[in-house]
Amino acid sequence: MKKFFDDIKKDIKFKSAGPGKKLTEESRTKCEGAPSSTSAKQTRHAPTEGAQRAGAAALARIEQHPRPKVHTSQDHIRNQVKRELEAESAALAGKEKAATAEGSKVPMKDPICLSVSGVYFTCPLTGATLTKSEREVHIKEAILMRFEEDAVEASVMMIYTFNKDKDKVKAAVDIISKYVENICKCPEEEKYRKIKLSNKVFQEKVRSVEGSREFLQALGFISITFPVEGQEEEEEFLVLPEQSPDALELMKERRDRLQRGEPVRAQLDRQTQAFRPSPNAQRFELPPEFYNLTSEELKKEQQQRSDLVEKNAMLRTKAMREKEEQRERRKYNYTLLRIRLPDGNLLQGTFYAWDRMSVLFEFVRDSLVDGWQPFELIAPGGQKLQEAEEAALAERNLVPAALLTFAWDPAVQADIAAAGGKSPTLLKPELLETINTLN
Repeated sequence: MKKFFDDIKKDIKFKSAGPGKKLTEESRTKCEGAPSSTSAKQTRHAPTEGAQRAGAAALARIEQHPRPKVHTSQDHIRNQVKRELEAESAALAGKEKAATAEGSKVPMKDPICLSVSGVYFTCPLTGATLTKSEREVHIKEAILMRFEEDAVEASVMMIYTFNKDKDKVKAAVDIISKYVENICKCPEEEKYRKIKLSNKVFQEKVRSVEGSREFLQALGFISITFPVEGQEEEEEFLVLPEQSPDALELMKERRDRLQRGEPVRAQLDRQTQAFRPSPNAQRFELPPEFYNLTSEELKKEQQQRSDLVEKNAMLRTKAMREKEEQRERRKYNYTLLRIRLPDGNLLQGTFYAWDRMSVLFEFVRDSLVDGWQPFELIAPGGQKLQEAEEAALAERNLVPAALLTFAWDPAVQADIAAAGGKSPTLLKPELLETINTLN
């Protein structure tokens, strides 16, 4: 309404300025052809006294009318977070692209020649395949979508996934668990069912952790404002209505779910592939995601190679060699492994550089028809790998890529042959159906 009156005033002022004028007209013509602003103002009629009173009353009503409250529905929150996360993801992708252009990453190679197109991840909630830059955005959206199905589960996921500080998460979980414990012990005590939001402990330990308020609301707490003695303004409280015995047992179960919570993390997509026998089995062309090199480290690579002969001639201690090996292994984030099978076919998968041997053996076992039978994996150089050993793939120098050799346990095979049995089938049919040829 106030804007409406302002627009009317501007319109009257504009019209009072007289007719339009051309810039090419002579000064004398302008003066003769256009009435002065003073005369125009004199001909304008002032609003009547009744109109003035009506306008003033309308403005007063507009100013006194309370502003509408901001709606904080899950849809609104989800859409807002989605926009923010998409903006962050776009900014991150832009930075990564710029960094690649400046040469801070490993130079790009022709995608056609690459052994694997890139590093990908799988969302455990939706099953979607994601790039590294897409992981965080997608998982946060998937968690927010869970509120429609299970608000308790979604809020627990928020607490453990959205907050990176594990100590802060633990402190918040402990305090919320104490709230539930007090309520269940003394359900008639109103003070245990009221949380003052301005309370210092709540502000610092609970409210600062994303998802904590959502979890309390999923327990049944509702927001209510109460007058506080000695204060003019009311304060907001989270209040839990009186609970039945069954509801209290449900609260305990939900508390236990909170205490058992874990962050939702995208899982590395192995990109399992099978290849026919090939003389190119030891040839690897990897995308930049496999490396963790800066431009300065790349410049040092050439210098290190030129110094290799001199270093080999030096008498180095075991500690010196181990330190150098650790520094070498830190260059890689992931590793691409191929396993040559007895029939010549190749099995390929992507792994974290710090994955343990048990992860590799499980991957091979899951790809075989008769994976229950014992087998061996032999690293380059003829050294046998042990499934039970705690060493990471990088610690066994299986980075950034390596070709391993598969062999069935010879003792078991001898027993099978003695009994007249046949050699076990190797790769599962679904892998053989998509078998490819290495470039």
